[in-house]
Amino acid sequence: MEAIRLKEPGVWETYKLNRPSVFLEPNQVLVKVNKIGICGTDLHAFKGTQPFFEYPRVLGHELAVEVLEIGAEVSNVTIGDRCSVEPYYNEKISQAVKRGKTNCGEYLRVLGVHVDGGMQGIMIVSSEFLHPSNALSDDQLALIEPLAIGCHAVDRAEISHEDIVLVIGAGPIGLGTIQFAQLTGARVIAMDIDDHKLEKCKEITNISDTINALGDVETLLTELLDGDLPTVVMDATGSEKSMLNTFKYAAAGGTIVFIGLFLGDIVFNDPYFHKKELTLKASRAALGSDFSRIIRLIEAGNINPTPFITHRIKFDDVPTEFEKLYTYKGDLIKAVIEL
Repeated sequence: MEAIRLKEPGVWETYKLNRPSVFLEPNQVLVKVNKIGICGTDLHAFKGTQPFFEYPRVLGHELAVEVLEIGAEVSNVTIGDRCSVEPYYNEKISQAVKRGKTNCGEYLRVLGVHVDGGMQGIMIVSSEFLHPSNALSDDQLALIEPLAIGCHAVDRAEISHEDIVLVIGAGPIGLGTIQFAQLTGARVIAMDIDDHKLEKCKEITNISDTINALGDVETLLTELLDGDLPTVVMDATGSEKSMLNTFKYAAAGGTIVFIGLFLGDIVFNDPYFHKKELTLKASRAALGSDFSRIIRLIEAGNINPTPFITHRIKFDDVPTEFEKLYTYKGDLIKAVIEL
C-alpha cells in the first residue's frame, strides 16, 4: 500500500510501503491502521509551527488499529482485536518514569512527532501500548488519545465536586477536559473566542455556562458566579495571551493547569501570584491507565466522543484535502482520516 509523509512544511510525499516481513519480537504486534484522528499537532506541523518536530515525518498518533499478527509472549490482545494506540514511549528509563510519570520522561517519544506515526497503514507496535475494545467503533477508538489528554489534565487539577472549573478552549482537547471535569460533579464553565464553537460545545457536553473570551471576562465571571471566580482554570488553547490571562481569572487559593503550550516564556507578576496563593501546573500527554479507563467509560455510556467528528478525509486524498481543514475554522472540531 501507499504511505504518506510530511516532507517539509506544506509538502506531502507519497511512497510505496511493503508489509513488514521482519520476525516479530516476543512482545510486538503487527497492526493495520483503520482510522486516524487529525490533531492540532498535525495541523501545526503542516504549517511548520509545531514545537519539537522534525521533517520528514509520517504523521498520525490518534489511531484505531486492528491486530494482524502477535509475538510469542503477547497476552493482552489477540488477532482480530480492535485497539486504541497509546502513542508515547520512553527510549530510556529516566527519573520521572521510575516514579510512574511515564508521560513526561526525559526521553519520551511520540508517534507521528518524534518517530513515524500511523499514516503508513501497517505498523509494528509493542503490545503494552495497545488498548483493546471490540465494543467500540473505530471512530471512538481513534478519539481515545485526545480524550486522554483532557482526562490526565483533570487528574492533575485534583478537582472536587465543590470546585468551579473554567475550561478555556472549546476544541477537541477542551471538550474532553469539560466532560471529565463534569464527571467530578464540579460546576464547569466553557470559554472560547468563537460563539459557534461554544454552541457546538453546548450540544456535545450539555454544558449550560459559556463565556466568549472577547468580552470583559472577569466581569462576566463574577456576574455569573455571584462575585466569585473559578477555583480551577484549565487552558487548552496553546495561546500565550490566553494562558497569561488565567492568573486574573483564578480565585484566591485556586489552581491553574496549562494543557496547551506555545513557544515562549510565561511571565507573571510574582506579588500577585503570591497574594492569591495560586497553584500552577502543567499537564503533558497521558498515562496508559487513562486509555483503559476512558474505554470503560465509553463502553458504559458515561463519555461519548463521537459527536466530536465533524469532517472526514479518505487516506488517498490527504495530499489534496488536508490543507482545506484550515478553511473550516469554527465548523471544524475533529477530522478523521479513513483508510
